[in-house]
Amino acid sequence: MAIHEIYMQRCLELAALGAGSVSPNPMVGAVIVHDGKVIGEGYHQKYGQAHAEVNAVNMVIARYSNHADLLKKSTIYVSLEPCAHYGKTPPCADLIIKHQIPNVVVGCRDPFAQVDGKGIEKLQAAGIEVKLGVLEKECRWLNRRFFTRVQKQRPYIILKWAQTTDGFFAPADGSQYWISGTESRKLVHQWRAEEDAILVGKNTVLADNPQLNVRYAEGKSPKRVVIDRRLELSDTLNVFDQTVETLIFNEIKTDIDGKNKYIALEDFDRFVPQYILFQLYLQDIQSVIIEGGAYTLKAFIDAGLWDEARIFTGASALVSGIKAPVITGTTISESTVGADSLQIITNPPI
Repeated sequence: MAIHEIYMQRCLELAALGAGSVSPNPMVGAVIVHDGKVIGEGYHQKYGQAHAEVNAVNMVIARYSNHADLLKKSTIYVSLEPCAHYGKTPPCADLIIKHQIPNVVVGCRDPFAQVDGKGIEKLQAAGIEVKLGVLEKECRWLNRRFFTRVQKQRPYIILKWAQTTDGFFAPADGSQYWISGTESRKLVHQWRAEEDAILVGKNTVLADNPQLNVRYAEGKSPKRVVIDRRLELSDTLNVFDQTVETLIFNEIKTDIDGKNKYIALEDFDRFVPQYILFQLYLQDIQSVIIEGGAYTLKAFIDAGLWDEARIFTGASALVSGIKAPVITGTTISESTVGADSLQIITNPPI
């Protein structure tokens, strides 16, 4: 692996530490190298707080009394183009220019309109050498949620379900039936902690009375999104327990009851997935994991509104029941989780 790729890989490792904490910002990592030695590194740790470049520079300042001279002879590696605008924090491009860091290696450009090449242009105008596109594919994949929200004006959509060996989703009566094992359920809770919201339909809430939280993992519970067209669900169910913000899409009312927010859609017969995702986009929700039921999953699949599917196949068979969704995409991984198999499929860009 070339030297630039080694340091950019470290940027990616650092950036990933911000998963679940920086949305709707991107995850970014930065590494500062002087004479073949890493002298500072950092990542964007929390939304509204210091960016990766700031944390990396601050580490150098804290560690070395001659930090000014070191930075003037260093290279900073950043997984995403340094910002060029004032947002929650000052521009990182200005910080690099201020400390006269002569070389910048960037993983990929930032698609956000207020950046998108402007950070690179500002650095080059200041006489700084910029190399772009190191591990670009990996950098874009890490921030696929951010890129989707910016470029498609909707959240990144992850579909998740478990199916039996003979392709069934649940018993015919829709009753609760555990297909996946304990290890898979723990993994799903970790996934939830990495996303902004979790979405389910009315029938899933009725059958399972789920909590939709992260009690088996570290991190914060995502916002909950429930589709209940006629508001038939009892407010005593777990999803309405006021522990996290819960959005209930329906055709009857728009109202707020504590952390439960009712959002009425004008037309529940057409374009429901599109309407829901647009509303979530307006609320800065960058990613959604859809966990059921079969009808809800199919609605998003039929609309072409999904980016990734994570499918567990358990060891049991049902012979009859509700068929699991059928999906076409690119398989990017297959693995074993406990007694279950896990397939991850992506939806190629249209």
